[in-house]
Amino acid sequence: MQEYKVDRRGYYGEFGGAYVPEMLYPNVEELRNRYLDIMHETSFQKEFQDLLKDYVGRPSPLYLAKRLSKHYNTNIFLKREDLNHTGAHKINNTIGQILLAKRLGKTRIIAETGAGQHGVATATVCALMGMECIVYMGAIDIERQAPNVSRMKMMGATVRPAMSGSQTLKDATNEAIRDWINNPVDTHYIIGSVVGPHPYPDMVARFQSVISEEMKWQLKEHTGNENPDIIIACVGGGSNAAGAYYHYMDDKDVRLVAVEAAGLGVDSGESAATSVLGSRGIIHGSRTLLMQTKDGQIIEPYSLSAGLDYPGIGPLHAHLIETGRAEAVSITDKEALDAAFFCSRQEGIIPALETAHAFAAMDKIKYKKDDIIVINLSGRGDKDLATFVKHL
Repeated sequence: MQEYKVDRRGYYGEFGGAYVPEMLYPNVEELRNRYLDIMHETSFQKEFQDLLKDYVGRPSPLYLAKRLSKHYNTNIFLKREDLNHTGAHKINNTIGQILLAKRLGKTRIIAETGAGQHGVATATVCALMGMECIVYMGAIDIERQAPNVSRMKMMGATVRPAMSGSQTLKDATNEAIRDWINNPVDTHYIIGSVVGPHPYPDMVARFQSVISEEMKWQLKEHTGNENPDIIIACVGGGSNAAGAYYHYMDDKDVRLVAVEAAGLGVDSGESAATSVLGSRGIIHGSRTLLMQTKDGQIIEPYSLSAGLDYPGIGPLHAHLIETGRAEAVSITDKEALDAAFFCSRQEGIIPALETAHAFAAMDKIKYKKDDIIVINLSGRGDKDLATFVKHL
């Protein structure tokens, strides 16, 4: 039995579902009714796999980080999603969704983005397929992720600032949903994480599952066993983590570690550690854990990392954490920055600030000397250099 995959109603345990305005119901229903059939078509799979191989550059390497392994006295492998075209795991999902959108007859693409990696990946596939692209991004994130904004514009995308609320990822998502309500017929909304109404969390997880699919045979080559002992991944919405966990979720021998952004500290009032601070509620179309007041108002999250600066987590992750299948670890801005510098100087790899949270978890979890640990290196740190330079 696959107890951690989505059920027929679109739920992971008590989390998930599709809570959408009436105007969007036809779009979400069309997706729900057709996404699996389209994804299983031979022609779709061939086009998807060919693009992952020849355009994205997959498989991404699984690299034994010898100096990090020596420092922590264990075996640390890095799944190098940072080496994909566009510099992160996000491209796996946008390739899949643009192919889906084409088969649904859509001609206009919208997306939300926080750190900008999903925006860049969406702009990339829209340029590839000759489609109109509008990316919503919080005004604060536009400022702190300027290189990615330039990349999106270079590829012909329109970047629209979200000026409401905290002017970050949550608000960009709100604006994208408003756009979709106003343009329901010709527009497909490429959601960048395992959030939103069903079938998005499942659809995105399936497109990202290529990560754990490769890990299985790569670990077999490296170690003789396709299962690691521990998988560590950062979680905002959580698509990179969903992809890294996907083929291991029902194997209880593999520990899953979900790393959230504690910001200035879990109890500081400036945090995004949803699993600790959150309660059950509905955000952006699904029932999940989110940071909210007693009367249901969203509490503004905070993280130095734009990609983890979100008040909820995907319903899959809410289920994994609530059932104890995944361990949640909270990492502060300072701990993530320290880990980013340490990884850069130990391995010559500058990780994204989001990914640096996953590296920092090594100082918080228990492990054994002979463990095989995979850290999903979800993105490269080029986009965060301005932030890193301030802390040099």
